[in-house]
Amino acid sequence: MQHQSVHVEEKPYKCTECDKSFITNKDLKRHQKIHTGEKPYKCTECDKAFVTNGYLKRHHIIHTGEKPYKCTECDKAFKINGLLKQHQKIHTGEKPYTCTECDKSFKANGALKRHQKIHTGEKPYQCTECDKAFIRKSHLKEHQKGHTGEKPYQCTECDKAFIRKSHLMLHQKVHTGWKPYQCTECDKAFIRIAQLKEHQKIHTGEKPFQCTECDKAFIRKSYLLEHQKFHTGWKPYQCTECDKAFIRNGGLTQHQKIHTGEKPYKCAECEEVFIRKSHLMLHQKFHTGWKPYQCTECDKAFIRIAKLKEHQKIHTGEKPFQCTECDKAFIRKAHLMLHQKIHTGEKPYKCAECEKAFIRKEHLMLHQKFHTGERPYKCTECDKAFITNGNLQQHQKIHTGERLYKCTECDKAFITNKDLKRHHIVHTGDKPYKCEKAFIRKAHLMLHQKFHTG
Repeated sequence: MQHQSVHVEEKPYKCTECDKSFITNKDLKRHQKIHTGEKPYKCTECDKAFVTNGYLKRHHIIHTGEKPYKCTECDKAFKINGLLKQHQKIHTGEKPYTCTECDKSFKANGALKRHQKIHTGEKPYQCTECDKAFIRKSHLKEHQKGHTGEKPYQCTECDKAFIRKSHLMLHQKVHTGWKPYQCTECDKAFIRIAQLKEHQKIHTGEKPFQCTECDKAFIRKSYLLEHQKFHTGWKPYQCTECDKAFIRNGGLTQHQKIHTGEKPYKCAECEEVFIRKSHLMLHQKFHTGWKPYQCTECDKAFIRIAKLKEHQKIHTGEKPFQCTECDKAFIRKAHLMLHQKIHTGEKPYKCAECEKAFIRKEHLMLHQKFHTGERPYKCTECDKAFITNGNLQQHQKIHTGERLYKCTECDKAFITNKDLKRHHIVHTGDKPYKCEKAFIRKAHLMLHQKFHTG
């Protein structure tokens, strides 16, 4: 009779604490121990205890390392027969447990039940430290390590440690260099098949995760979730040294290196050091001269695709970032933000040697070279030296005779765009620098003003 209940799915033994029911009274009694917390079967090797003797026996195998159940198709072995049977379905391709809500199928009934929680939205495992909840208890335990900072899985090759064993195993492939998943469109290879699938979306142009607030779309759901924080303005990671806050903990960690002065990534070709590994890798391309991103409108090439896209706006004339105080518009948001400091008068970067202050940190750093007398960029044709590489390159055009900037009104040509703009005023008659007199150049106005001051 009891066996026949399996076929008719009759479960007459109901738990009074929750909505679960069972085929046999024995199963019910075993289940009730979850509610009472009773774990009578104790391990003699460690402090763990279990609800059933079967669970204790299974646990004992961890201490002995015994894996008696061997797969006949491959060299894998398992501690329990159930895991072997589940594994064998990989070889047969058998997925007998099908979801009634979607077309997904699973090897194990447990995996199907877990999947069904996606459709019901059920997340019974709640974190006591934050508002996150999880479908599986194991996911909650893993998440809680983020609060405690516990990273029990240590790499033997470097000082990195991980919350999950699977993350450590993936990381170890970085040391071996093994990348078994090869892209058929380009020469890239990946450690994980999931990374390959994601990469292939670059070739297909597929971006399935669409933002509901703007027209942006993303390859990954995680990228979309991160992007949506820009709309909400939520920046939970606050710097304790200044008032900056960040969307991601990684962003905060990187930022904190500004305060500590830590620059762990050193270039092997020169003495430059960097806060981020990605910045070092970009810098190294300057030494190799590799610029893979070529503009189709002119002969310029770039190290990064983002720089190429920015440059292309010069050809299209696109300036999407408009100043609300004046009619100026900019190619980059960063340029707009810098420009806005002109309206506010904000100059946060102050020179310790004199009273000058600057809108940008790099302008302060350049200015400080006037005090130190440092001119690291030397001309190979003459004995002149310069504070910036840009000034050196401009100077070298004197030796080469190169004049790229041509006037459309006359046949004159100039070394710099600035000189061309200054020359154009001759044709327009524009004198933007005014006292009671007006002048073409600011320098002429400043000279004139000295007559007033004596």
